[in-house]
Amino acid sequence: MSAAVRLAVLATLVLLGGCDREQRDPRPNARRDTDEQAVAVTTLEPGGERPSPSDPKAQHFADNAYQMSEGKRLYSWFNCSGCHANGGGGMGPALIDDKWIYGASVESVHATIRDGRPNGMPSFGNKVPDDQIWQLAAYVRSMAGLASSAASPGRNDDMMARPSENRPGAASEGKSP
Repeated sequence: MSAAVRLAVLATLVLLGGCDREQRDPRPNARRDTDEQAVAVTTLEPGGERPSPSDPKAQHFADNAYQMSEGKRLYSWFNCSGCHANGGGGMGPALIDDKWIYGASVESVHATIRDGRPNGMPSFGNKVPDDQIWQLAAYVRSMAGLASSAASPGRNDDMMARPSENRPGAASEGKSP
């Protein structure tokens, strides 16, 4: 072997010996002795606890007819009906009743869409822009009748149990035109 080849092999061995490999624990759930504190993934809790701190954007979206109409469009575009069946429930819970496990506030609905829920609702926080999540949350609340009466109705007229009060002649006739 020539001196150049010996020198190249020796240099390679020295470089490989100097590599500092990362140490991994083969037990992924093993307790580690560190000073790190556990961090909550989400502030949502069963029983309707409101996420804190309250986002100042909430009131801009909560009872705004334009934002709700945009949320209605997004609800259709993102195929939310695939799980929530036009709000009546399917694989996902019904959105048109008064049973809200994680709270019916716009902040709670926003956090549910953004962070997801265990065993069902996926997280859309990294897939959908935040303003669109607020719009969806406003629309979802309107489906259950939780929006201001000054805002647009949440459901299409064909999904209403009775004619919408803003349709001409519906109040005096008692039926849809």
